Amino acid sequence: MTLDLSVLATAPRLLFDVAVKPIQGHRFQPTGFPDLGAATYQAGSTDCLLVESAQSMANRLEATIWDAGSNTLIPAAKGLSYVQVNGKEGAFLTASILEAHRLNSVYVEKSNDGAFHKSLAKACNYSEKDPVDRPAFIKAMFRHDVNSLLHGTFLESIGGRLRLARALSSFIEAEGITVAASGGVKNDHVMPGKEDGKEAKDGYGNVPFHREEYTASAITASFNLDLQQIRSYGLGDAATRLLTILALYKIRALLDGNLRLRTACDLEVTSDVITARKPTGFVLPTLAVLEAELKLAITANAAALGGEHAMTSVTVAK
Repeated sequence: MTLDLSVLATAPRLLFDVAVKPIQGHRFQPTGFPDLGAATYQAGSTDCLLVESAQSMANRLEATIWDAGSNTLIPAAKGLSYVQVNGKEGAFLTASILEAHRLNSVYVEKSNDGAFHKSLAKACNYSEKDPVDRPAFIKAMFRHDVNSLLHGTFLESIGGRLRLARALSSFIEAEGITVAASGGVKNDHVMPGKEDGKEAKDGYGNVPFHREEYTASAITASFNLDLQQIRSYGLGDAATRLLTILALYKIRALLDGNLRLRTACDLEVTSDVITARKPTGFVLPTLAVLEAELKLAITANAAALGGEHAMTSVTVAK
């Protein structure tokens, strides 16, 4: 039976607020930032904390369709378009799915002596003297790196106007937080104290340290899928369905799979049934259902994705 997405056909956004908790105990370690540490803030009278940023969650969502062991797409995602960059000897180096700037990655931009980016600019029908040809730009992204239409892109090296915001965004927040302070010591069983000018900064001696983790009354993983943006691409019903199912698959795969964000931050969903806040009543399908639907959607869009050549292979600059 085909998955019914009719309730999403006119909705502007699909919003999930998913309750999660530490998989063991009560403490967890949030993301940290240079010169800032943990991102704590007030929401009214409530003490809150950013557990995982939108940037990091985007990377985690992208990783749900990548097999790091074989450096390729997982079986359910085979046929999606992306660019693979090979080293000078032909071995895998990186891919647009792994790169922070996707098709604007320097490894992609400089590959094949710049030939690929020139062909990409041509596919986008880009000219500094004319308005952006948005339909051509969108079709080029669908053909060469379909994930850019979900996670955003900025082809600055071609033209500063070739950009798309994220259609799928996510973050994890905690509220009702308190600090769980603890500490420890790095033991040196050979030379525990200072001796002969050997200092802790050089790695010698016993070194005590402190650490701060947190507890919270609630932790929420939020997901926002901009359905209106996806429809605005004008790619047609089949492509719109593919992008929607791909986004749903990534959300479900992340929640069902690896929410071990850090060594001391291992989370799990508190309920098997995940219901959207908007539109009301929409239930996130199971991973098995979404996997089957994703394969069907890829097949239905095979020609626009490049068919057998959906994966574009390029070689890093010499």
